Amino acid sequence: MDINAIVNFLLIAGVIQGFIFNLVTLLFRKRFSIVVLYLNLVVLFISLNNLQAWLIEVGYSSDLFYIKNMLVPWYFFILPMFYAFIIHFLEVDKTIIGFVKFAIVVFVAEILLRSAVIYHVYYNVPGQDTDLISQYTMIEDIFNLALSIAIFYKAIELVFKRENVYQSMLSYDDLKWLKLFFKVGGLVMVFWVFAKMADFMFGIKWGYSVLRLGTSVLLYWIGYQGLYRYNIVQDRIQLRKRIATSNKFIGIGAIATSNVDDKHREEFKKVHDLVVSEKKYLEPELSMSSLAETLSISASHLSKLVNNHSGFSFSDYINSLRVEQAKKLLADPNFNNYTMVAIGLECGFNSRSTFYAAFKKFTATTPTEYLKKAVTS
Repeated sequence: MDINAIVNFLLIAGVIQGFIFNLVTLLFRKRFSIVVLYLNLVVLFISLNNLQAWLIEVGYSSDLFYIKNMLVPWYFFILPMFYAFIIHFLEVDKTIIGFVKFAIVVFVAEILLRSAVIYHVYYNVPGQDTDLISQYTMIEDIFNLALSIAIFYKAIELVFKRENVYQSMLSYDDLKWLKLFFKVGGLVMVFWVFAKMADFMFGIKWGYSVLRLGTSVLLYWIGYQGLYRYNIVQDRIQLRKRIATSNKFIGIGAIATSNVDDKHREEFKKVHDLVVSEKKYLEPELSMSSLAETLSISASHLSKLVNNHSGFSFSDYINSLRVEQAKKLLADPNFNNYTMVAIGLECGFNSRSTFYAAFKKFTATTPTEYLKKAVTS
């Protein structure tokens, strides 16, 4: 099997995967939103663009001159739809519809212009020489590349330089996955420029195949990642509201403390009361130094207080409170509809793996097993 055959196989496999993604997310989701719509449109336009490229690569051809020369610029929609997804995901601006309309107008204009060029060549150019169509395609590609770079930069500027406009979202998602996408995506954009230059200056076209594969992998990944993250964020928003309204927080006596009666016992009690009553344990970024600063004591003294009176290291002490909070939620049927990941994150853990590891450490069982026992008891 040669390289071209492998590339074509990966292209059509990605197309099928993309269409399956669209069908599953649109037809079988209980909750549908504008965020999911735009994310689906990103994947759909990648799939349509790759399907068109695959048909050309495998030699599909139509006898109709118009169909044979009509290259639909599906890729033009990818970044506008992705930008619309980001805007709605971060909940920073709901007036994106004008931007989407502009993208549609440009897309339709390009279809009409290409149709006019094809019509002119078919009826007015001797021998129906397609050089003019090729020239138009190059101009269209350069225009779309420039516009895509501008949109990509606008999205980068929003995510990296305007955190103040989506500050509330950062309490639900640190957006590291999105920032990673932009860093890798920046390299892909640079490669897009080089692939276009190689084609324009030297007629080298293999770069487009590599570009399609690279962008497809990256954007399919962001499609799945975006849907996964969006579901978690929505779960966390609803979960946080329900916890607050039902006052489902642990009490001061959530964990046993030492009965050693020394001069520092009351001091530790003040630490413990603060951590629990102020819900400091729910803060994923809570550290010994930050808590010590809040208490106006040294980190070493705080460490000694926690070790002597809780029987745990500082991190284990905080995690034990988080596990108690998780147990309280898992034992309540009103919280059974939320995902384990959302519960773990809302209890202060910064990932699914740390949540499961800590829960297992303090209960000798997993959150899933604990939930099953709570449901059947």
